[in-house]
Amino acid sequence: MFYKYLAASVWIASLATPVSAQSVKAGIEAWQKSDYSAAVAIWRPLAEKGDADAQFNLGQAYRLGRGVPINLAAAQSWFERAADKGHVDAQTTLGLLLFQNGNHTGGMRWLKVASDQGEPRAMLVYGTALFNGDGVPQDPILGYAFVSRAAAQGLQAAKDTLGQLDQIMSVEDRKKGVALALSKAKTSPAPASKSPATKAAKLAPPKPAPSKPAQPVAVAAKPQPKPPVQPAAVPATGSWRIQLGAFSQRSSAEALFRKLSGKLAGRQAYYVPAGAVTRLQVGPFESKAAAAAACRAMGQACFPVPGK
Repeated sequence: MFYKYLAASVWIASLATPVSAQSVKAGIEAWQKSDYSAAVAIWRPLAEKGDADAQFNLGQAYRLGRGVPINLAAAQSWFERAADKGHVDAQTTLGLLLFQNGNHTGGMRWLKVASDQGEPRAMLVYGTALFNGDGVPQDPILGYAFVSRAAAQGLQAAKDTLGQLDQIMSVEDRKKGVALALSKAKTSPAPASKSPATKAAKLAPPKPAPSKPAQPVAVAAKPQPKPPVQPAAVPATGSWRIQLGAFSQRSSAEALFRKLSGKLAGRQAYYVPAGAVTRLQVGPFESKAAAAAACRAMGQACFPVPGK
């Protein structure tokens, strides 16, 4: 599903000047041949001279442990240098790295910068954070706008998240979000590191590394204004469940279930892997109507889904 690009794939733009572009390209070619040390040796002097693409590439090498030992501090430093120069891929990756390491405010700052330039991955993460109020003031309509724009660019993960938002938000709020998305799309500048004049080259995906960047939290449950009501206990049978959210880490889904378990009349949790996220589903319920009634009774945003 979504976020595979975060774990393995890296997109590198060549530079405008022929000599520098040729040097960066040579590093990419070495990387694609799994000669990571040679790639790092090519990129390092360019990075030290201020080349943003080389700085981003070097940061990825440190993040993945290819050609150099894994060193997230060094990776962050190189990403910051490239991000300061307006490198959108660096801004996005830096934002995710900071977010994963617990610096939600710092991570959201960079993801917002990249989102404002129309980067779809950043828009998905930042939009979801706005909806959840995670590291930024909660603004579901603006969040819907960013996720909509990411989905419009064909990002499947954003399409999936948008489908969840459509289940939760009112038609009126969604219309406001779409209008805001259209307005922002007209005024957003083209991403600096993805200009039409540059041809992107994709690094060959390395084998899984011990350290992975943050996976964005998918739509978490949004409290409703009604006070929670304890549903009546019923036999746990049936083929329907309720979905309470999707999370980058299973532990987050488990924490939400523990928090809500007293309102679920003894029903069990299902932790359903979906690509890089875990969906929290609870059940079983005897019918779709019963599952929907349980959502309303809990005062917790969720929606019915068929059981496996």
